[in-house]
Amino acid sequence: MSSIAGHAPPIGLRASASPLDAAKTRTRLIAIDALRGLVMLFMLVDHVRETWFLHLQVTDPVDANTTDPGLFFTRLLSTFCAPTFVALTGLSAWLYGQSHSKRQVSEFLFKRGLFLIVLEFTVVGYAWPTQAPAFPPTAIWLQVIWAIGISMIALAALLHLPRPAQFAVGLAIVCLHNLLDPIRLTADQPGYAFWAILHQRSLIDVGGIAVKTTYPILPWIGVILLGYACGPWFARGSDPQRRIRLLVTLGLSLLIGFVVIRYLNFYGDKPWFVAETPLRTVMSFLALTKYPPSLLFLMPTVGAGCLLLALFERFEGSKLMPHLALLGGAPMFYYVLHLYVLKAIYNVALLMYGPTKGAVFGVDHLRWVWIWVFILIPILYFPTRWFAQLKQRRKDIWWLKYL
Repeated sequence: MSSIAGHAPPIGLRASASPLDAAKTRTRLIAIDALRGLVMLFMLVDHVRETWFLHLQVTDPVDANTTDPGLFFTRLLSTFCAPTFVALTGLSAWLYGQSHSKRQVSEFLFKRGLFLIVLEFTVVGYAWPTQAPAFPPTAIWLQVIWAIGISMIALAALLHLPRPAQFAVGLAIVCLHNLLDPIRLTADQPGYAFWAILHQRSLIDVGGIAVKTTYPILPWIGVILLGYACGPWFARGSDPQRRIRLLVTLGLSLLIGFVVIRYLNFYGDKPWFVAETPLRTVMSFLALTKYPPSLLFLMPTVGAGCLLLALFERFEGSKLMPHLALLGGAPMFYYVLHLYVLKAIYNVALLMYGPTKGAVFGVDHLRWVWIWVFILIPILYFPTRWFAQLKQRRKDIWWLKYL
């Protein structure tokens, strides 16, 4: 995943500095990296689930009638990741602009966005368990790193708008893009490839390579722009209590608005239904479209992110915050590391036990997902902490900021 390349809090200024000492350098921003670190742990849960349950891939939205409730709610946990992370990327871009001109911010966003797109096509693209090491690849999935990269390039242009226009454009994209859902193009129609990238999750044939637009980009551009527009709440010298009130008000408003709109069942996602059991009715209510993210998908996820950010800022002095901030301080390093660790574990299991679920290796019980999550957290934490501290110590190594 991507932050604004290390321009969040200095969480590891010296090798000898304790996490709490590092946190005290700029406590106002520790909450941002801590929240980023938390959603990266949620992401780990989902990717471990995907690794061990390749034979049980969930639909989008998840089918409330047939999906095991444990699998449903494990998957639900990860829905907070992408919206929170993209919004924080926009916020981090604004914070970067506190010490740089808008032109410098635009240039950095443009270069960083291109870097992420190349990374998606190369290092990240080969990291998934079932992706064979073939060049050129037979298939490419345009996923979250691609979406963040394109969103950063779009933000490089849109940040020059007046702030009211940034809010207006961001809200218009997030709130109204579902009106475009009925527009479905086929591969033989003009503009199909552009529309598949922008809003229609689909498959593009590029010279015999199947390119899957898993993350259509339009809603994510709205999210990153709104994150940027909220940046002045975090300006130097701003009142933290006022900021916390604003975050809580926004978070609660989004959650209440979600419940009302979802209950009315008239806009923003596929309708929910009354199922055979109350639990599956609740699952139907919470089954929301992620690809591309619907209005009703974004409202509770961003809303919960606002509440968590307010909570983390209120309790930024706790012992947990700097440890989460360390994970959030080197997000791209952590992202690539965890993918290749999972790929290695999967391939070892496949060699040892063979394909246990059709053509893939898989497990029967969800508990193995959570067992492996708790095994992997310390395995991933210590290398990520080392790299986060290296980034802060070695400002002279310019390319480190891109990781």
